[in-house]
Amino acid sequence: MKLSRQRSVRLRAMEARHHLDGRLLFALAAAALAGILFWNTWPLYPFKLLVVLMHESGHAAATLLVGGSVDAIRINPDQGGLTVSRFAPSVLREIVISSAGYVGSAVSACVLLYLAARSRNGRWPLVALAGWCMLVTLLYVRDAFTLAFVSACALALGLLARFGASWLRRGVLVFLAAFSCCYALYDIRDDLLHLTSGSGGTDADALARATFIPAIVWGVAWGVLSIGLVLLTLRRILVSAQPSDSGTPYAALHANPDAPSPDELAR
Repeated sequence: MKLSRQRSVRLRAMEARHHLDGRLLFALAAAALAGILFWNTWPLYPFKLLVVLMHESGHAAATLLVGGSVDAIRINPDQGGLTVSRFAPSVLREIVISSAGYVGSAVSACVLLYLAARSRNGRWPLVALAGWCMLVTLLYVRDAFTLAFVSACALALGLLARFGASWLRRGVLVFLAAFSCCYALYDIRDDLLHLTSGSGGTDADALARATFIPAIVWGVAWGVLSIGLVLLTLRRILVSAQPSDSGTPYAALHANPDAPSPDELAR
């Protein structure tokens, strides 16, 4: 009888988990599709700038990781970005810092996706995002446009975390995750397409000059790595239990172990 009850709990947990997986995958696909179809529309403009901020934050974090210092982070209205930093000349440092922009955007997307799947209400991930924006503002923002944009993001994310409905909070997290993935891959693609222009202003160009490895090799490598990280994150989500802020599977948490199993009810 005890084994039968345990089996019933496991079955209910699996059913709830699969239901969640379906909703999560649908939301992820819908967000990615919306990002592609409405790529050049004004509602997506703030999201693009936010992903640019993730990109530049990746450069900044990598700079600090290799022992350098960051003077400023700038976001431009034309969706460009710049991280002003100082570090000791080194090919290895150059590789780490230059790669951290695109790869950092993909990592940010994976973290958001995982948090959206594991958190039942999405409040604390949004609080963390608002805190990140505030930290960047206090430490590295020196120009008016970046100050206005990042401050507005911190305020909007904080208000959403405090007053937004649970489905809306998780939906925003999933959309940000999907959009970050799309933007990182689109950015890599655009940089590779613009290599023939000879502008020399991309991260791949910087690494090509430092390592004598063609820029297209770096761009393709970043793209493959980004896709691999997303696939690994999805695999991790799909084999885990239904989300719970406490880390306990939701179905198991709310199942009554003393309730009769389906087999017992049939008898």
